[in-house]
Amino acid sequence: MSHSFALRIFYEDTDMAGIVYYANYLKYIERARSDIVEQMGVDQRAMREENLVFVVTRVEADYLGVARFGDRLEVRTTHHAKGAVRWMFDQEVLREGDVIFRAKVTAVCMNTDGKPVRLPAKLRSLLQDPAG
Repeated sequence: MSHSFALRIFYEDTDMAGIVYYANYLKYIERARSDIVEQMGVDQRAMREENLVFVVTRVEADYLGVARFGDRLEVRTTHHAKGAVRWMFDQEVLREGDVIFRAKVTAVCMNTDGKPVRLPAKLRSLLQDPAG
């Protein structure tokens, strides 16, 4: 499954050198993942009420270029379930079509006690059959 998320760089996103602060890329890819969950119709607030949450357990990131104030970026994400509890994401941040950041992210469904649990049935179904 693939997804695209657009964003613009604000002054607050930049460091003293005038480029996007490295940790902000993690925020950008998180926003894209949150957008995916919402677009799939998965209600994370309802999940929380059922004591279920998604937790990022691994991020592998490569910084390949820079973005600056005013740039418009796109986060492209492909994702799939892996096993019963993991949701895998391959994410790229692009500026004018060039990849400037790349990450592999693993999220795990956990209960609020911190124990891994199966992905919700609705989500598993959507990940197996994107048409729903």
